[in-house]
Amino acid sequence: MRELDRADTASPLSEAGEVVPCVRVFSDTVWVARDHTTDELDEIEVPLVQLAFEYPHLRARVRTNDPQKRFYAASAKGLKAVPRDEAREHAARRVLESFGVVEIDALDSVGVPPDIDADYIVRADGDHHTHCAFTAQALPQLRELGWKVEFDDDFRFQVVQGDPRWYAEVRPNAIRDFATGEEKVDWFGLELGVEVNGAKISLMPALLELLDNGQDGESLHALTPGRSVALRIDDTHSVTLEGTRLRGLLRVLIELYEGNDDFTFPAIRAGALQGVDEALGLERPVEWKDPARVRERAELGAPEPVVEPASLKATLRPYQREGLAWLQHLRAHGRGGVLADDMGLGKTLQTIAHLTTEVASGRAEHPSLVIAPTSLMHNWKRELQKFAPHLRVHLHHGSQRKRSWPMAAEADVVLTSYPLLTRDLELLQPRHWHFVVLDEAQAIKNKRSQVHGAASQLESEHRLCLTGTPIENHLGELWSLFDFLQPDLLGSEERFRHWYRTPIEKFGDEERLLALRDQVSPFILRRLKLDVATELPPKTKLLRPVEISGKQRELYEAIRIAAHNKVRSTIRKKGLAAATVPVLDALMKMRQLCCDPRIVRMESARFVKTSAKYDAFFELLEQQLAGGHRVLVFSQFTRMLKLLSAGMAERDIGHFLLTGQTKDRQALCDRFENQEADVFLISLKAGGTGLNLVSADTVIHYDPWWNPQAQAQATDRAYRIGQKKPVFVYDLFIEGSVEERMLKLQERKRRLADAILAGEVPEDASLTEEDVEVLFAPLVG
Repeated sequence: MRELDRADTASPLSEAGEVVPCVRVFSDTVWVARDHTTDELDEIEVPLVQLAFEYPHLRARVRTNDPQKRFYAASAKGLKAVPRDEAREHAARRVLESFGVVEIDALDSVGVPPDIDADYIVRADGDHHTHCAFTAQALPQLRELGWKVEFDDDFRFQVVQGDPRWYAEVRPNAIRDFATGEEKVDWFGLELGVEVNGAKISLMPALLELLDNGQDGESLHALTPGRSVALRIDDTHSVTLEGTRLRGLLRVLIELYEGNDDFTFPAIRAGALQGVDEALGLERPVEWKDPARVRERAELGAPEPVVEPASLKATLRPYQREGLAWLQHLRAHGRGGVLADDMGLGKTLQTIAHLTTEVASGRAEHPSLVIAPTSLMHNWKRELQKFAPHLRVHLHHGSQRKRSWPMAAEADVVLTSYPLLTRDLELLQPRHWHFVVLDEAQAIKNKRSQVHGAASQLESEHRLCLTGTPIENHLGELWSLFDFLQPDLLGSEERFRHWYRTPIEKFGDEERLLALRDQVSPFILRRLKLDVATELPPKTKLLRPVEISGKQRELYEAIRIAAHNKVRSTIRKKGLAAATVPVLDALMKMRQLCCDPRIVRMESARFVKTSAKYDAFFELLEQQLAGGHRVLVFSQFTRMLKLLSAGMAERDIGHFLLTGQTKDRQALCDRFENQEADVFLISLKAGGTGLNLVSADTVIHYDPWWNPQAQAQATDRAYRIGQKKPVFVYDLFIEGSVEERMLKLQERKRRLADAILAGEVPEDASLTEEDVEVLFAPLVG
């Protein structure tokens, strides 16, 4: 048994020189009721306390209800009566109980074996951390009050006193890839711990236990500021760490951890190690042993300023020059990245400046490959001819593409489309590329798609993704981009789902969200027009609710009730996943009816001749045209666009129509920009990207779509660099219908994307049964 050192500070109890409280602290197993609904008991180990009082010449253990008024102590003159000071004893008991200890006799829910001689129990409902907190905080305070404090050598909740020295060791640890059988040599192990009495003690087992126990999203949330957490270093001792510091440390480990027993991580993640010292916030820095200098190698630092090459026929804006510097910086460190600037800020121009710089420097020993949606092929060719006419460009497109393929070897830049990537992979895959650039890279967001698989097979020195929407629906899309760019950064899909996606999307785990943001932020560059394109005029979003009535309303309710019953039955029998098809089919019919009954392929819809939204649209359109505005109109339904086109022809309104069937998109856009007509009807899917229509200053979304980013991209056909007039964006929707509820779901998906870029905890982005009930709720209004 050991006694804590007496404090120099005197106390009211010790100054009297008559009664000194004494506690002996030890640990043992007791039985505790599991909960109030069962008689079952759990065995747990807890701190127990014996309380005694030191009087002159004797030490006495007495319970609160002991009736004796005096004690007898042996002296030279025989027994001497010592009066009992019940007031001081009572004061001491109040002090002890203020630290969360409870008299054993007062607890009905705790069973103490008869051979355990204790007076008090410390937090029977507590855990290892609260028990160690009693040792670390309560016992020193009692000592300072003049108490005598003793604890058994085998007391299991002892805490290392003071501020132990932390150390970290990074060592090479090659692992074998079970998929390929190859040994990965650029992997490392980490040991992190404290030095106690000259011995180094690893804390990794305790830290990893915290991580593994935090998968439900609750454990890490418990690490609140001011609350200490006890990390066990042996059978009897622990080191305590304040909750905020531990959360920061665990965030670093989350970035590194693969889920393996020996804690190995790839060098590409080693930049996270820079956060260890910052997280711990100690006066003495961590003692690092890093012979391979992994931390230094992983540190990207800040990009150096660059100037675009003289051969580029454009003067970059300041933020575009910063983008070029960032692209060059990643290339210098052998890393891939996502240029995720807001739509309309010139991602194409920045990329052309980047490829031009590579050619001018002589580094581009092989051609670079740019893959884009088919609709953007000619836009890329035109932009390259405009800004870098000296570059040799080969367009791998059209029926004669295989015959002209040998010319690709002599090109600086080869352009092709996503459909041709999968179709002609046998041509593209054997060639070694300098850069592979994916434009509108959300095309590979599905890991299991042919496009993702084909893109991942391409051999290149460097990789780059361009997209204004790195996350449209869920975090798995972000993983797909980095699986192409830097596969080791986020690890396997299973690891990502286990460590990030499920805790963040299902439990709102802020620490894992911040860890994910810290991990990917060096490789994502995103600027918003609001921040960098200050010369742009304002953009105003306006919601235009429309009320339906009569037969259109009756048909909506009939479709809704029938579909809701069918969906409920399917969910009840097979679950939500199996109900996806009927849910989407029913929602499609309800949305089409909101647009116009004439596009609903149902017999009953033939008898409804009126559409409230159709009438409201033409009222709004004629107001805009009368005010001298030029208008873009977007809809997901091409049949709706054709109805609107027919309505405009009846009203003698000049317009153009662009859908997926349009052959020469650019020619149609040029005619609109030349003001041959004031209205451009565009299908959301076909015209949401790659168009520059800044002569328009009004955008009307005839029907809302699930994905807010798709609508934002469509809006930015007009709201982009070059726009001189304020832009007004109208969202038409049927009040109280599925359309209005979709707009609310859009906000949730937008928050998921913003979470990675802004660090806010998103709500669940997936469709739940509660969402289904909301979407199929009766019309309101």
